[in-house]
Amino acid sequence: MPKPHIEAETARLEARVPVQVYDQMQRAARLRGMTLTGYLIATAGEDARRVVEDADIMRLAREDQIRFAEALINPPQPNARLARAAKRHAELIERR
Repeated sequence: MPKPHIEAETARLEARVPVQVYDQMQRAARLRGMTLTGYLIATAGEDARRVVEDADIMRLAREDQIRFAEALINPPQPNARLARAAKRHAELIERR
């Protein structure tokens, strides 16, 4: 027995764009064999995914990657400020 098709929740988006841009998007959608809505969802969705990924993922240069890994493997001793902060945290936060 086939599973029932569940529609994804949607939201409405309205935008006013210059006619030249609209015509170009329509042409691009036709060239890809898509509707304008499908084209906009695909292209804007992919761009949004990339922008969010770029904001969420920290990329380090090779030298910085090595320093980071070394600090994880052999962490430095806590300094006085970190020790005070840890003590204050323990006083403020109840353990579970």
